[in-house]
Amino acid sequence: MVLIDPAIFPHPFDRSAYLSTIIIILSEIFAFSIHRKPADSLTIHSLDLLIASLEKARRESTSPGYAVPNLWRNGATGISVVDPFDYFSETLDAIGNAPPAKLDAGPEESGWSASAIVYNLFVRYDAAFDHNRDGQIGTDALAEGFRETGTLLKAITMLPYIRRMGVNTLYLLPLTSIGSVNRKGSLGSPYAIKNQYRLDETLGEPALDLSLETQLKALVEAAHHLGMRVVFEFVFRTSSIDSDWIEQHPKWFYWIKSSEGLPPYAAPAFEDDKLTRIYEQVDKHDFHELPEPDEAYRNRFVPAPEKLALGEHGYSGATADGEPCVIASAFSDWPPDDRQPPWTDVTYLKLHDSPRFNYIAYNTIRMYDEALERPEFRASALWREITGIIPWYREQFGIDGAMIDMGHALPPELKASIVAEARRAAPEFAFWDENFDPSPKLKEEGFNAVFGSLPFVIHDVLFIKGLLNFLNRNGVAIPFFATGENHNTPRVCHNLAGKEAGRRRALFLFTLGAVLPAMPFIHSGMEICEWQPVNLGLNFTDDDRERFPAESLPLFAPASCDWAESNGLEPLCDDIRKVLAIRSRYFELVRCGDKGSITQPYISETQLLTVMRKSGGRNLVFAGNSNFEEPVTGTMEFGQQEMELEELISGRTLTVTDHKLVIDFAPGQCVLFELPDTTEEQC
Repeated sequence: MVLIDPAIFPHPFDRSAYLSTIIIILSEIFAFSIHRKPADSLTIHSLDLLIASLEKARRESTSPGYAVPNLWRNGATGISVVDPFDYFSETLDAIGNAPPAKLDAGPEESGWSASAIVYNLFVRYDAAFDHNRDGQIGTDALAEGFRETGTLLKAITMLPYIRRMGVNTLYLLPLTSIGSVNRKGSLGSPYAIKNQYRLDETLGEPALDLSLETQLKALVEAAHHLGMRVVFEFVFRTSSIDSDWIEQHPKWFYWIKSSEGLPPYAAPAFEDDKLTRIYEQVDKHDFHELPEPDEAYRNRFVPAPEKLALGEHGYSGATADGEPCVIASAFSDWPPDDRQPPWTDVTYLKLHDSPRFNYIAYNTIRMYDEALERPEFRASALWREITGIIPWYREQFGIDGAMIDMGHALPPELKASIVAEARRAAPEFAFWDENFDPSPKLKEEGFNAVFGSLPFVIHDVLFIKGLLNFLNRNGVAIPFFATGENHNTPRVCHNLAGKEAGRRRALFLFTLGAVLPAMPFIHSGMEICEWQPVNLGLNFTDDDRERFPAESLPLFAPASCDWAESNGLEPLCDDIRKVLAIRSRYFELVRCGDKGSITQPYISETQLLTVMRKSGGRNLVFAGNSNFEEPVTGTMEFGQQEMELEELISGRTLTVTDHKLVIDFAPGQCVLFELPDTTEEQC
């Protein structure tokens, strides 16, 4: 209980001042409790605080008109010009007054991730909009005190829109504070973590007289109220080159001679014979004496300095023998000849302390050399610091799970400690790994889902068929992300001949993913056929790099999806909702990942893809046209001579005659139907 002395309020009673004081007191209490202290027993309804703060701000400001996309409000395209205080207050009220929805617990034996339907949100970009309609996304707050870049408040108002699609899990890319030195793009990389316990200040609305922590807690609170779990992405492999940790812990970082000039610093170059050896050894999981960069490259790195100074380009110092040095900025290390643009504001954390391996390369930060993985070389203090981060966020904000960025590049012992510590008081807490193989090994390590390989095969139906054969032969131990894109890959609609073809491909892949033992996954913007990539990470060409300069990409600079016009196409929201409703009817069958449960029945045309899911005496068949521009007719054959099948998406009847089913597919069209089966199989 909080006791408030009446003497602090003006007399006669002023409701506005009273409300303002209450907000300040509660906000300060919350801000005090948030700085690495356990959550106390005071229950703070953060959503109510947001509404109260909006009411206070309304009396101190006037709005000339604020445009919002109709899609976020009622599912239509176009915009509405609103009073922002009314818009936000009414939306928050509607969320708070909605009947509380139950969070899906998922199957008892596999946890809630097995039933997750995911919406992936990069708040700064995906909740951005050109509110004053001047043709650009400004970085300064508008006159009424609201930002055009994405904020936590706007993310809250998007929740009803997201929930209407059938989503039950919100997955947020990093929200932590971003370094200010050598920024990549005008806003900097969200992976340039300055302080693990502070939030990116641009995610707050200046109009609100509330801490960022209160606004984030309100987002989680609102999502839970609507029946959505919340997963944060955590970054434990990289940091900003002006990280708050540097001053106190310079040995947690890699240092390079100042004579090398300003960042970015070049990745090590390997000759062809060395590259061949590297690939051969890594493929065999042979990490004994992995080929190292040449001596000249290794000699560029020096021990951590004893004295530091923070300047325009980050921290600098001098080693014990007087060598001037600076923090080494990052680059993509795998494959060793990767051509991704460098990361000027990011550096790698030094998870091992070994004089021999005092340099950044694939064999020191990802494919760890066997000699490096000895207990005496562990940076134990850094490991302890890292393992405490997720429990702190879980306690403070009530999150339900964590996605570990570059989890596959963490030492196995460290990753195990992270999982164990986070689950110490919350065994149901979910962990997702940025890995590509949904194998039993990862399940044994305590992970509930993995990224998977689907985005890497979507450009060719033969590759998709190969992946499905692999999954059928090996089984699926834990769900993978059923998506054709994420923030590091090309968009599903990227590089197709026309917009309609992109829309067809997006729906084709979503429908396919919905019948696999996977988590349906919507990368924000996919449902409106957004085509611009967020970052040039994986599977991009030199032409792409020329078209999309790295510093202008949404991961680093102000930008917005085309929320107003949906890129001139009908949004996929209704189609997604329909497909997810069908998946729900067949959930027990679909989630089965047993070997032999993902077969591909014969169909007469190679451009057509078929998948039959078999479990518990039921068969669900997907058939789709991977030609997104031309119709294709295909024939399937069945043991039963005559039968009628209900097509689940359209409701029409499919007729089998003389053992054959002939289907005329429109470009990109998919069909789903159940086959009768007398086989008794159990998942």
